[in-house]
Amino acid sequence: MTWFTAVIAIFAAVSLAAAVWNRLHAKRVMKNLNRMLDAAMAGAFLEQDFDESLLSAVESRFAHYLAANAVSAQKLQEEKGKIKTLIADISHQTKTPVANILLYIQLLSEQELSPEGRDCAAALEGQVEKLRSLVDALVKASRLETGILALHPKTGPLAPMLEDAVAQFIPKAAEKGIALTLASTDVQAAFDPKWTAEAVCNLLDNAVKYTPAGGTVTVEVIPYQMFCRVNVTDSGPGIPEAERAKVFQRFYRSPAAYETEGVGIGLYLARQIAEGQGGYIKVSSQPGRGSCFSLYLPRS
Repeated sequence: MTWFTAVIAIFAAVSLAAAVWNRLHAKRVMKNLNRMLDAAMAGAFLEQDFDESLLSAVESRFAHYLAANAVSAQKLQEEKGKIKTLIADISHQTKTPVANILLYIQLLSEQELSPEGRDCAAALEGQVEKLRSLVDALVKASRLETGILALHPKTGPLAPMLEDAVAQFIPKAAEKGIALTLASTDVQAAFDPKWTAEAVCNLLDNAVKYTPAGGTVTVEVIPYQMFCRVNVTDSGPGIPEAERAKVFQRFYRSPAAYETEGVGIGLYLARQIAEGQGGYIKVSSQPGRGSCFSLYLPRS
């Protein structure tokens, strides 16, 4: 009985020692893993800071994984830097020649030209302006896609931004005899004023462009609990159901729109801006009766 008791006591002591050791070992492992995670989250993880000879197999594998991620993150930042430089170069290198061409066209137009010559100069000016708009839109889209350009939403009233956007298109709408109206609103939302205005202007540009003379374009805001909806509604030709999912794709243009000026990037850019600040955009349409583009923005 004495021997049996002694064996039980020894077994209990060994078990207790093993449990204590396992607990201390697990605590040390967790402490090391937390140190590694803290360093990785701070962007300061260096594999050489952790002595592999003193780490368990799990800790060593985790350290290798974080080291690989740190290298990948560094390469990603380097690639973003290269893309940023490339975009800046493209923007700079194209803006100067385009501005010079427009200047030469203006000087040419001041000369005595035949009617055919003036028509050619006007057509050339139109194409160059189209090229400038395309380059500007592509640069903006690329900056948003790569995260180079960050949106900064802040809570504020929508009315001033919408009033400024609508005011830009009143002359163009008046030329076509289109009634462009903005419904009064006091709704607030969380949005980046500059880039949300860009998105709204793209929607207005499309609405005025495709609405026939004598039609209507209305802008209104509808509040909900989590979001508010900015509707841009037109009385244009509408969009066939098969094409509605495609209109937000880059460079997509409906076959029915080929005769109208445009490059097919405005709606794509509007969607990028909406999603970049926690919102989204959708379209509803009835062929022959018009379309409604809805920009959803968070309330806070």
